[in-house]
Amino acid sequence: MSAIRFEPTKQYYATTSLVVGYALCSSFLAVINKFAITKFNYPGLLTALQYITSALGVWVLGKFGFLHHDPFKLDIANKFLPAAVVFYLAIFTNTNLLRHANVDTFIVFRSLTPLLVALADTIFRRQPCPSKLTFMSLLIILGGAVGYVATDSAFTLTAYSWAFAYLVTITTEMVYIKHMVMNLGLNTWGFVLYNNLLSLMMAPIFWVLTGEYNEVFAALVANGGNWFEPVAFTAVSLSCLFGLLISFFGFAARKAVSATAFTVTGVVNKFLTVMINVLIWDKHATPFGLVCLLFTLSGGVLYQQSVTGPPPHDSTASKQTGDASDNDDHEDNQDKKMPGKHASV
Repeated sequence: MSAIRFEPTKQYYATTSLVVGYALCSSFLAVINKFAITKFNYPGLLTALQYITSALGVWVLGKFGFLHHDPFKLDIANKFLPAAVVFYLAIFTNTNLLRHANVDTFIVFRSLTPLLVALADTIFRRQPCPSKLTFMSLLIILGGAVGYVATDSAFTLTAYSWAFAYLVTITTEMVYIKHMVMNLGLNTWGFVLYNNLLSLMMAPIFWVLTGEYNEVFAALVANGGNWFEPVAFTAVSLSCLFGLLISFFGFAARKAVSATAFTVTGVVNKFLTVMINVLIWDKHATPFGLVCLLFTLSGGVLYQQSVTGPPPHDSTASKQTGDASDNDDHEDNQDKKMPGKHASV
């Protein structure tokens, strides 16, 4: 009996750790990627280096027994391929958005995804409709984003084209990969391996389609074959390291919370991103734009208050004894109907 009583609280804090880990990685990665793309202006090559670091890191650590991942099998790879394509497009548009716009613009468009994901969750994954308070919080996020865009002095058609492309792909990615996580049966490191290895295989196609390979070879010739610059090397290395970390925490957190709650987690942690961005350089929005941005992020906090609460009590222990698949579906539905089910955001 005592073991059963302990399990809900243990699960709550395990979920909290995963979500906090994802939030911290996501907060720093946006600024690190902006810094990396500023010093190493090849988005396709940068993301490919992130993919190979993550895939190789999982494989090497698995060989030495530090972690366990599912083996790579072609039949599973074929099932996972559509999700990997969506993931690659989301990262590709994200990197190009950071290339052409400041971090604040990226955050604003990232903040719009909970509203779209909530609608997609309801329509395609048959999740319950958001409550009135939840929907109001999502509209606050939208209002702040509109205010930011209306006052963005750094508006360019190129930047906002990438921003809208990112908005579409990241919304699709959040919902579709959540579906894959819940139904494919891979463990967390297995998802990291499949996702990054398949994305790495797609990288050469986009190098050719975008013509980036010409820029890379031209730069290589111009520098006499010497690409090593300490600052750029450090920025790219940090980007790759945090790419591996966010892959793990991202997939683990997706299993623990709903698609919308996971998406809002990525929005609220941007408070820290904004603070870092303002402190380290001048590549940020106007004061009024920052107010709109903070207004948007406040909507994320309100959303969090509308769907979460204190850790589950002993009385909920009996609800934790179903089989794994039933429990996953139950938690996905409950996080929007009952407070206290998740430590999301």
